[in-house]
Formats: sequence, C-alpha cells, structure tokens
Amino acid sequence: MTLITPARTTNRPRVQRPHSPPEPPRRFRIAGADLSASVAVFLIALPLSLGIALATGAPLQSGLVAAAVGGLVAGRFGGSPLQVSGPAAGLTVVTAELIQLYGWRTTCAITVLAGLVQLGLSALRVARSALAVSPAIVHGMLAGIGVTIALAQLHIVLGSTPQSSAVDNVLGLPAQLAHIHPAALGISALTVAVLLCWPRLPGRAGKLVRKVPAALVAVIGATAVAAFAGLAVPHVDLPSWSSHALPGLPEGPVLGIAAGVLTITLVTSVQSLLSAVAVDKLVAARPDGGRGVPRSALDRELAGQGAANVVSGALGGLPVAGVAVRSVANVSAGAVSRASTMLHGLWIVLAALLLVPVLDLIPLPALAALVMVVGIQMVSITHIRTVTRHREVVVYAVTLSGVVLIGILEGVALGIVVAIAVALHRLARTRITREERDGRQLLHVRGQLTFLAVPRLSRALHQLPHGSDVVVELDGSFMDHAAYEALSDWTAGHVAHGGTVETTGPSGARIAEPTASAAAAHTCCRPWTPWHNHQCGEQPDERPDEAVETSRTTGLKLASGIGKFQRNTAPLVRDELARLAREGQTPSQLFLTCADSRLVTSMITSSGPGDLFTVRNVGNLVPLPGEESGDDSVAAAIEYAVEVLRVESITVCGHSGCGAMQALLNAGPDDPPTPLRRWLRHGRPSLERMVSRRHAWARISGRLPADAVEQLCLTNVVQQLEHLRAYEPVARRLAEGTLSLHGVYFHVGEAQAYLLSGTDEVHSYDDVFTQVLPTEPLEAARAS
Repeated sequence: MTLITPARTTNRPRVQRPHSPPEPPRRFRIAGADLSASVAVFLIALPLSLGIALATGAPLQSGLVAAAVGGLVAGRFGGSPLQVSGPAAGLTVVTAELIQLYGWRTTCAITVLAGLVQLGLSALRVARSALAVSPAIVHGMLAGIGVTIALAQLHIVLGSTPQSSAVDNVLGLPAQLAHIHPAALGISALTVAVLLCWPRLPGRAGKLVRKVPAALVAVIGATAVAAFAGLAVPHVDLPSWSSHALPGLPEGPVLGIAAGVLTITLVTSVQSLLSAVAVDKLVAARPDGGRGVPRSALDRELAGQGAANVVSGALGGLPVAGVAVRSVANVSAGAVSRASTMLHGLWIVLAALLLVPVLDLIPLPALAALVMVVGIQMVSITHIRTVTRHREVVVYAVTLSGVVLIGILEGVALGIVVAIAVALHRLARTRITREERDGRQLLHVRGQLTFLAVPRLSRALHQLPHGSDVVVELDGSFMDHAAYEALSDWTAGHVAHGGTVETTGPSGARIAEPTASAAAAHTCCRPWTPWHNHQCGEQPDERPDEAVETSRTTGLKLASGIGKFQRNTAPLVRDELARLAREGQTPSQLFLTCADSRLVTSMITSSGPGDLFTVRNVGNLVPLPGEESGDDSVAAAIEYAVEVLRVESITVCGHSGCGAMQALLNAGPDDPPTPLRRWLRHGRPSLERMVSRRHAWARISGRLPADAVEQLCLTNVVQQLEHLRAYEPVARRLAEGTLSLHGVYFHVGEAQAYLLSGTDEVHSYDDVFTQVLPTEPLEAARAS
C-alpha cells in the first residue's frame, strides 16, 4: 500500500521525553523470606530428588542435577516466580520405560529434544491451550502414574526389585510377600510412619518442630536407625562426578524416540502449567493478596521449562517439570520472588558437591518408601470428589486405568476419547415431554436441539393430534439446522391441517415462528442488525395509542436485554469469564476512545472479554500530567495499564462527527465554565495544532478531511498521542521498547477504520491515516 504524503510539509521538532535523574546502581539483595523459604524447599527437594532417581532406575546423581537445573534455570527464566521445578514423580514411569528401552544416554538426549519442542511451543504461544485439557484427564493421568509408582516401589520396600510394568508388579506381589526382607521392611515402615505422623504432632512443641519437613525427618531417622542397628540394607551409592554419564546420540527406532519426546513434552508441559496456575491461586490467597508477586506468564513458563530440560538433559539429569509439593512449600514459607527458587537450586549444587559421604548413608528402602507415599498421595481424594461432582468420574477412571494398564499416552488418548463421548452425550441428551393443559398440547423440549435429537423430536411431534392447538416450549440455547428444518416442516404441515403452533422460550415469551422463511428469520436476528428499539422475535406493542411512561419502557428494554444475555449469551461465555475471574485480567492493550454511543469498541476491534483495557471519555482526551485539576481518572488508568497490567500497546481512537470536537470549535471566550467546558480545555492543544503552520494537516487515505470537524478529529488523535508520551511510565516503556503507541480514526458513516501510519511509530508521526482493508490485518496495514 502506498502512502500519499501531505500537500505541505514542515520541519517540526521532535517531542522531547522528560528527563529523569540517573538511577543509583542496584545492589543484589535477597529478602529474608526468600532465604528461609529456599532452605525449606531444599530440605524437601533433596530426598525426593534421590528417591525419584531411584524409582526411575537412573543414576542417583541425575536427580540432583535435575533439581539444581530446575531451581537455577527454570527459576531464572520461567514465568512463574514462586513455582519450584525439578524431577517430578509424574515423570517417573515415562523415564523408567525410556531407560529400559533405550538406555540412559539416549534418554538424556530425548530430554534435550523435549526441551527444544517446549521452546518451540512457547514461541508459538500455545501455553494456554494446555489448560483446555479436561481436569478429569489430567487428574486421572497423575493418579495412574501414582498407582504405577506405588506398585513399583512396594517391591523395593519389601526388599526386592520391581518389574517392568504395573501389571507384572501386581502379579509378582504374592511371591514377593512370601519372601519379605525384614530389615528393608522395617526401615520402610519407619519412614512411612514418620511421614504420616510428623505433620500431626500436637501441642506447641509439635507446631514448632513441624516446620522441619517430614520427608527430611523420615529419611534422617531411617538412616540413623539403619546405621546404629547395623542393618544389612542397600544404601545410596553416588558415583564420582568424573564418571557421570552424559547424553549421546539417540539410538533406536525413530517412531519410538519421537513418542518418547512427545510423552515427556506433554507430561512436563501440562503438569508445569497447571502447577503454575495453582501457585497463582495460593499466592492470591495470602493475607496480603500476593502483593508484589506477579502472576504467572504461561508462555514464558513453558519456555523456562524447555530451557531447563535442555540443560538438564545435556548435563545428564532427569526431565524437569514444575512440582506442586515443593511449590506449595515455597509459597507457604513466605517466598516473595524467584530468588528462593534459585537459592534452593544453589543449595542442591553445594550438597551434591560437599555432602556425598553423608548422602551415601541413606538406605534405599527409605527413599523407596518416601516415593511410594508420594505416589499414593497423587491419587487425590479431593480430585475424585471434584470429578464426581462434575459428573466426569468415568473420564477419570478410564484415564487412570489406561495409564496403569497400557501407558501414559495411550491412557490420555483414551481419556480424551471418553471425554468427547461424554460431551456428545450431554449435547444429545434432550428431554422431550408432553402434557395437555386447557385444551392445548404442551410439548416441553429440555436441552440442546441437535441432529442427534431429531428422531425423538420428530416422533414426539407426530404423536400430537391433527388440528390441535400446540405450544412448543424450547428450553435450550442452541438449535442446529437439522432440528430447525424438522420443527419448521412439521409446523407447516400441522398448520395446513387446521392446527395452530406457538413456539415459546423457557420463560413463556413467544419467539419467532419456525414457519417463517429462513431468510426472514436471519434478517431479523443477523449480527449487528440495526438495533435501535429492536426486539428480535418479539411482537410490537399491540396498543400504540396507549401512552407508556418513558422510564418504565426503558427499564423494560433493559431488563429484556439482560434476560436475553442470561438466556442466550451467558451459557456461551460462562467458562471464559470464569477463567478470567480465576486468573485475573491480562489485556494486551489500553484502548482510549470517545464516550460516543455509536462507538462499539469490541465490534470495531473484534475483541472479547479480557482483551482490551478500555478508557472512554468525551473527546478521547489525554490531559497532560498534572493538569486534570483534581480528577486523575485518565492518568490513573494509564498508570495502572502500563505499570500493573503491563499492556503492550496504547491506542487512541477518534471518530467522525465527534460532538466534543464540534463543541471545541464552537466554543467562545465568554462561554460559562460548565463541567463540559472545563473538560474540553484539554483539547485546546489539538485546536492549536490544527491552526498552526508548524504542522502539516492530517490526511485520510491521501485526501484532505471533508471539513474542519473531521480535521480536528484527526488532529486530536495525533495530539493525544503526544500527550501520552509526556507520562513518565509511558516514556520509560517506550525507551525500553516494550510499549508502542497507535492512532485510529473510525468513520462512523462508512463503517471504516483508518490507522495512523508513520516512519517511526514511537517517536513521530506523518499524520497520515491509512485505510485498513478488510483483507489485511492491522499489523500489515501499519507495515505498509
């Protein structure tokens, strides 16, 4: 697209940004809460990392590597500041199977490839797509993994070695019970007893000692008993770091390697993202509401997990994921920044280098018992109650069974199939009942009317007596084309035989008759029908001569509109609004426009809930800092959007026929100082800019404006953008390159948007408004 330059150009000075004194050099400081939280997380992570490595059959040092990398790399680059990453119990089964099939070096290479895939997915910004997976599937997957872990570790607890699958572990359990190793069982029993009883110690002393993690106390107690009693049980054997195995080139079938990469990517990504969302909820539940702790950026979190997996696999570590247990401990300990997560990784590194003789004293049955308890806890009673309450227990059970009996990917796939089947069943579950009342046949249709319900609907309709008066009550928010045709055809035939048909909604209000042609129906209710005094599908007032009180009429229209929203729109947006209520608002841009009733921001920007942080005022004005005379509403909105919401762009949108600009042109020096006049004084710089010879006139698609009002409307957009750059937060973000400014002019009569184009969208504008064509996106229009 070629831009036509203004007819006359002038050299105008650039707007200078306000200077601020240089900031003093920052010192690296660690809050005391982060330091204490890092120690608490470290004491939990150390034994768990060794136990998970033992459960996978990997070198024990790999668990420490993964814990350190999860703390340092994912903690530094991830998007969830308080989430703790490391080797996760949910990856135990996957990693164990890969080690058994391809060996440890190839498993490390698969971990690296999975991390690269996560980085690619983060670049595509698909992190939130993982949250679309049904919670019943996720909980079922984790429960299935927990059952598999518990069955495998039970054999080590009894003094033997686990089998390759959960089924083999169950089948081999009777023989194992006949040959129990007393010492191993005793150490394991002691570990389990401490794990279960430590959090329940009563009294003030119990409250004090409970601050020490139960996992640490259990492992230390089991180690001390084994050492003093001289029990013959296997112990941790950390080899020298000089012989630590690093990854090699993947060796094995391509499809098998790809399946392993996909499995690790799926499990680590979903678990990390769900854990990040849970951490946000825990932080928000703090007494201070989580002040100072930013919400999780899920795409960045996915990138951080990918980087951690690349580094962990390259250093010979286990796959890394966000871990709920350690994250909960971090939040509960009062952590306020990512420093606690990174420090916990540093403590892991120091322990792996300096405490090897101490770690070698830990008995393996104690670690196995610890991981077995973690696996059992993954079958959460709370999750079972939740899926039961939402009638998704079948999805949960099928996913759990599939993961245990077949495999993780297969179990998740089965769960997805069952979830889809359950959704289709609910969609097709339409109740049709009939009754006779006052000589009329009433047909009640409860649920959605899709093609799946057409046979039952047709059967019920044709059972109605010919020539009868029929009322069809539709209590649902959706009717597809097949159901509409069936109801319409039957209605036409029934009326032809002398009957009458009235179609009503759930409240008894009459709606458009199916006998009307499809074209007429869609003409009535097509998107953006001229809506002034429009009541879709409703009969006009049958008493036009009767005077109706204006306020009462307006109230009825308002109530009617709200009722239609609750009936038709609310069911469609409820899930999205519930998600926004949980996660809070994260709009991408601040949209500042006029309060004119003809400007529908969501319509002209094709945006929805949560997309725009909108500020509307008379004339889309941005008062210069300090000139709002006690009303800082616009300045407050700008500060909140830029500093708190961290929007990526600010758009000033003017429009044709603006009454505020007309009033500004017509204002005289002797006009009384009404509130409107006092507000419009913030638009005087736009008027001065328009009449100034130092500035070229704004143009619109190469042509001059139609009149002075349109010229002022265009100039006002440019002037308000310059006012925005005078705000210190805006100037700072512009200098950092993290914020952009845009100008838009909307011609109401033409329903056409124009974008302010220029050589430098941050520093200066050419005051040329370019038409946005229907076939090209906004960014393409700007680039042209």
